[in-house]
Amino acid sequence: MGALIDRDEEHLRLLKVTYYVLAGISGLFSLFPLLWVGLAGILMSGAIPAPSNSNGNPARMGLVFLSFGIAATILGLTLTLLTFLVARNLRDRRHRTFCMVIAGLCCLYVPWGTAIGVCAFIVLNRSTVKMLFDATAPSQSIDHSSQAERPS
Repeated sequence: MGALIDRDEEHLRLLKVTYYVLAGISGLFSLFPLLWVGLAGILMSGAIPAPSNSNGNPARMGLVFLSFGIAATILGLTLTLLTFLVARNLRDRRHRTFCMVIAGLCCLYVPWGTAIGVCAFIVLNRSTVKMLFDATAPSQSIDHSSQAERPS
């Protein structure tokens, strides 16, 4: 049984490292939509004049770029934060269900996130890993002995 626990510890450590790396990479890529925000600023400032034969308004198009840029950046940074939290939870052996949910979301990061997510499902569904997570879970019972009334 000790060899299984050592193997599980090693696999959890490797998953933790890969989730930290995935969080860093996704954090970097989630900043790219800020280029849309910059383009929106150029369009909305009027630095690019509208062609005389077009019915479009550059300021309106700038607003579209601004909306998509901000939304994509917020979404990307949120997923980055969730991925980082999974790595922390794997380190602390907490919130196994949360780790599995975010592993499913990470499967959308094709191809590397898919590989990491599938590996996380395989490792986190082992009964020995479940025991590791349960062993570090805080006790839910309340000790009432310290709260008993003392005679005066």
